[in-house]
Order: sequence, then structure tokens, then C-alpha cells
Amino acid sequence: MKKVITTLTIILVGYYIAEAQIDPKLLKRSILDTAKQSLNMDAVYERPFIAVGKLPVSLGGYMEANWQHSGTDGVSEGHQFQFRRMTLFVASTISKRIKFLSEIEFEPAEKEIAIEFAALDLELHPLLNLRGGMIMNPIGAFNQNHDGPKWEFTDRPIAMTQMLPATWSNAGFGIYGKHYNTNWMFGYEIYSSSGFDNSIIANKENKTFLPAAKENAERFEEMASGQPLLTGKIAVRHNKIGEIGLSYMGGIYNKWLDDGIVIDDKRRLNVFAIDFNTTLPKLNTFITAEWAWINVGVPPTYSQQFGNKQQGGYADIVQPILKRNILGWQNATINLACRFEYVDWNVGKFKETDGNIADELWSIMPGISFRPRPQTVLRANYRIQSQKDLLGNPPSRTAAIQFGVSTYF
Repeated sequence: MKKVITTLTIILVGYYIAEAQIDPKLLKRSILDTAKQSLNMDAVYERPFIAVGKLPVSLGGYMEANWQHSGTDGVSEGHQFQFRRMTLFVASTISKRIKFLSEIEFEPAEKEIAIEFAALDLELHPLLNLRGGMIMNPIGAFNQNHDGPKWEFTDRPIAMTQMLPATWSNAGFGIYGKHYNTNWMFGYEIYSSSGFDNSIIANKENKTFLPAAKENAERFEEMASGQPLLTGKIAVRHNKIGEIGLSYMGGIYNKWLDDGIVIDDKRRLNVFAIDFNTTLPKLNTFITAEWAWINVGVPPTYSQQFGNKQQGGYADIVQPILKRNILGWQNATINLACRFEYVDWNVGKFKETDGNIADELWSIMPGISFRPRPQTVLRANYRIQSQKDLLGNPPSRTAAIQFGVSTYF
């Protein structure tokens, strides 16, 4: 931890000293080519960076902060101000077709500084590229495409962060590639990495909970099962239709072998996901959706509150209603947005009664956002949420008003 903090401090101090001493004309911000064909898998590189002269290193990042007032069944903690996170990007083109990118995130809510992504890419051919280091497993779309300024909502999708463990990074290696022809584009990714452990069923939530594995920092050095986690994704995009992606993540998650002695059965985790995004013509309505199914091998000695099947997802609809010069900002945009969410943490029925196991949640979040520039957003949301417990008792109801800002820098 101290090494990460020291490194982060040196980079930031060096950046500001350089900015103060170097001719501003040498500071060049990379401009994203909006006409360039891209997929969700390109999200790690499609970020704004500032390059200093001919130095091989570029810097960038983003931050998020918000205010909220929420209450559940009439009980509220009042006004809350939150500085959610700040992320620093450091990228370098080491030489022709050799690139490095890192993402260092500071999340005050969890009081942690973590390296979320740090990988070396060797480009052999558009359809065959090697990547190694700390990678983001490409399960669904949000895990790789999670930057706050890209979204019209202060909260990240519940299904992707509380059912799936986004953001989910592991040490690993793999290959990826892309091919496009006129309006069509195809991409794939395949990675072998470290992964989950027994904490997904042995945790303080007392249920099957994949995000619990994020607390195990040892996964960057060793795997509980001794067998790699496999993650793969294929995506197809048509410029006039949209993009659809199919992904899979799975492997043995528990420690079943110790010093050559079998101590448990091999227990497997499988995750399947589908994601889709499109922009409707003329109206410019942007729609993005994602759904995931989880299957976990839960030991028979565990109670039924530990689900072996889970499912959930979200759908965002964003409608621009005004795009013009506003308060001196050219082409500023005002959007109306709405997010629909659903999560079922325990799909199935009780063995004794054949009654449905509830443990599910749904949420609707309408909102409005203002973008003075594409890379900066001010957003206001209202959340309506209903959540049932395991037995399906009358649901707890939550309402929340939120306002937040997020920007690349």
C-alpha cells in the first residue's frame, strides 16, 4: 500500500511540476476520433490523455462526487456528501506496436488505493494481440467500460457491482483481436487469470456473493484452486444497428487440494452474460443493456439461503432533449435518462414447500443530466427501489434523491 501511495504521489507531483515548467504548447491532449469504429473492449484505451512534448508517457483520469438524501421504509440518515472515487491513467507507447496502460483508483468509500488495470499489449496482427499483467476480465460490458463520466447516473448498476464483482481485475494473460469491414466489426478476447475463492459463499453477507472475492488481495499472487479462471468474449457491431456481446467466465473457485492431498470436491463457478447497445436514428436515443446468469457449486451442507443460481441486469435509456450553446459552452447537451434494474440473488424454490425463494430487488431511476462538454457531466437522479428478503416478506422500499458530478481530466 505504501509503495502504491508513494508512486501515485510522485506521478502527480511530477505532472504538476512539468505543467508549471514546460511550455503549454507542448501539452497536447489526445482527441478521441468519434468516427473511428470501436467496441466496448476498446474502453481501456478510449480515454482522454495529456502528452508532454515527445515524452513517451501520457496522463489522464477522472473523478466522481455526489450528494444524496435517501430513506428506507421512512428511515433516513439525512443528507450525505460522498467523494466516490478518483482514478489516474498512465499510458505509454513503448515502441511501435508495444503499449502499456495502467489505471490507479482511489476510492474513499472503501478507504483503498488499488491498481485496477496495468497491462502490456503486444500488437502482432489486428486479429492477434497479446496482453499480460493485471487485466479486467471482459464479463459483460460494464466491467471494462465503467468510467463515471460516461454514465448519466451517480450509482453504478446494482447487478454488475453487487451480483457480479465489477470492477473485477485479476493477474493474467490472454489474446484479443478485431476485424472490420465497412459497417461491420468483430472482436474477441480470451484470458486466463487468477480469480475467485471460497469467500463467495463464506462471507459476511451470508449468501452467495461474488464481490466478496475482491477483498482477497492474495489473488494477484496465488489462486485458491490452483486452476486458472477462463474469461472469453465475442462481440459484433454494425454501425447502423448497434453492438451485441456474448461473454463467459468460469473455473474452479475453492481450495480442493492441499500439499497434494484432496481435501474437498472441486466446486465450479460459471457466469454467462449478454450486452447490447445502440443509438436510434433521428432521435439519437442511446440504449444500453446487460444481463448475466451465475451458477455456483454450493456444498450440500450449506442452507438454501446460499443460492446456486443468480441472475440480473439493467437497461439504460438516454434521450438528448437539447444540444446548443449554453452559458458559453458550445454544443452543451441536456439529457433525460432512465435506468431499470433487477437482481435475483437466489433463483429457485424451497425444497420443503416448493415456494419461491425471493431475495430479489428491482429499481427504477429516472434522471436528467447536463453535459457542458462530452467529458464532463452533472447529473440528478431519483431512485425508487423495492427489495424482498429470502422468505418473500413485504418488501422494503427505498427512495433516494441524488446529485453528482463526474469529469475526465
